[in-house]
Amino acid sequence: MEENQLYPNSRFKKKLYTIIFKTDTKAGKIFDLIVLYAILLSVMAVMLESVKSLEESFGEYLTIIEWTFTILFTIEYSARLYVSEKPLKYALSFLGLIDLFSIVPTYLTLFVTGTHFLVVIRTIRLLRVFRILKLTRYISEAKVLGDALKASRYKILIFMLSVFSLQIISGTIMYLIEGADNGFTSIPRSIYWAIVTLTTVGYGDIAPVTVIGQAFASLLMITGYAILAVPTGIITSEITKEHLKGKKFKVCENCFHDEHDKDAPYCKMCGSKLEWRTFQG
Repeated sequence: MEENQLYPNSRFKKKLYTIIFKTDTKAGKIFDLIVLYAILLSVMAVMLESVKSLEESFGEYLTIIEWTFTILFTIEYSARLYVSEKPLKYALSFLGLIDLFSIVPTYLTLFVTGTHFLVVIRTIRLLRVFRILKLTRYISEAKVLGDALKASRYKILIFMLSVFSLQIISGTIMYLIEGADNGFTSIPRSIYWAIVTLTTVGYGDIAPVTVIGQAFASLLMITGYAILAVPTGIITSEITKEHLKGKKFKVCENCFHDEHDKDAPYCKMCGSKLEWRTFQG
């Protein structure tokens, strides 16, 4: 629908709509950049307020800054509703809900103490940078990644269940080897140690003391390095399939060699005639 049809009697409303929603205009880009910088500054103010020494020295100023940004974002949110063709549709959209949730926590502090720290949700509003920088061209690449993750979900699930079983078994074995005297006071605590060890994090709050326990721990650590590569390989394989899906390539029906030049009529390995095939995944 044309903007003139949307706002036939309101020149101001039409201009405001262009500034707020039309990022391909100079005014629209400037407006969105101002909003992005304001989001960063407001989140930084909240983060600084969480530092006790800074809160004691500059708490009053930081509170003023936070309320100033909240009022500005409230005005911006109201303006978006005002110029929208369908205000309710915008309010219930993803960015509309984020805009609302980014200002609500500060107002909640009038009734519930400490909720103002939830305004860090404003960082999600930085997603608007995709519109400013025209990064929508990469949505197709994001779709490939999403499809790959979706295609590998069952393999990942089986893998995670296998790892979870291994952690339970390893924790139980270590509980039997080391026992409560060496810090492995229960099976759940021993499973916690197995998770920390298998993921190669190694906090060091619990450690085996016996020779058998240390040997078992070493084996578990080496296993952890091997396990970390499995989900990466699964997802990479699916991404490759998504990239190749629908593409044509030449394959030899005799020796199945598929690395040929596009204009090659015969297989360079066995000399058989090549045929075009479409990768189905």
